[in-house]
Amino acid sequence: MSVLVFIESADGEFRGTSLESVAYGAALAKAQGTTATALVLGNNVEASKLPSIGNYGAAKVLHASDAKLDNGVIQAYAKAVAEAMEKEGANILVLAKSSLGDAVSARVAAKMKAALASNVTELPDLTGGFKVKRSVYTGKAFQITELKSENKILALKKNAIMPEITEATASVEAFTPTLSDADFGVTITKTDKITGEILLPEADLVVSGGRGLKGPENWGIIEELAKALHAATGCSKPVSDMDWRPHHEHVGQTGVKVSPQLYVAVGISGAIQHLAGVSSSKCIVVINKDPEAPFFKAADYGIVGDAFDILPKITAAVKALK
Repeated sequence: MSVLVFIESADGEFRGTSLESVAYGAALAKAQGTTATALVLGNNVEASKLPSIGNYGAAKVLHASDAKLDNGVIQAYAKAVAEAMEKEGANILVLAKSSLGDAVSARVAAKMKAALASNVTELPDLTGGFKVKRSVYTGKAFQITELKSENKILALKKNAIMPEITEATASVEAFTPTLSDADFGVTITKTDKITGEILLPEADLVVSGGRGLKGPENWGIIEELAKALHAATGCSKPVSDMDWRPHHEHVGQTGVKVSPQLYVAVGISGAIQHLAGVSSSKCIVVINKDPEAPFFKAADYGIVGDAFDILPKITAAVKALK
């Protein structure tokens, strides 16, 4: 028996959340006295990089190099993942919670008659069963869920584990799933990707702005700090609604939910809808000139003052440290 980990990629690299999934899968496999196998579909990442997945704990990588798998057709991915589980005798599938992961995991669960737990935040408790801790109600609570099916699927929330990177490498084995034209019944005609930016769901650091910035023309101070920190930029819902910033930067309950190591909120009051999207952040820093802003109650660190005075000083200090 082994643990199978589904790997996502983008722009020629493995997604950070997928590499976290490898570390999680390896730790779970070790606890069960077995090994973790990673599954890579398509050729979006150079084959020479596949052994490096072993740095995160995978003993083996299955690589399906069929070019038709480059485009992320969900039905084909789900069939390939299910076949890989059967090939490896894996009764546990681990993957990152993402738009792709959600679609694949649901279909694989149906194919494999597997129990599916999403938003998993910790390694399972294996004493007397298989219990996982999950984030629920948009991060406002946790739930302990026991999975009783033989086959299990765990979709991980970002930062569920801190990977320990080693020099180990994984062996690579060719994998050819039995796919037919029917599995590619959906044709992806166009994919619009955001380029030149750090994507919010993947970001370890986020600098986000609200109406306190007074207008889109002032967003330079947010972007300068984000650039200095190598962070993603975000915004509150009112900001995206007023077209100050693009919708894909909207952080909150109805926007992107983030789980970075550091979330810097500038000029954001802290409405409950926004807090629902950032509550999983490891550290929250709030900068607001209103000392009564609700966001301060959720902050690990708070700075009361004018962002137009404070942010340039923080940016200069960051640049000086580098």
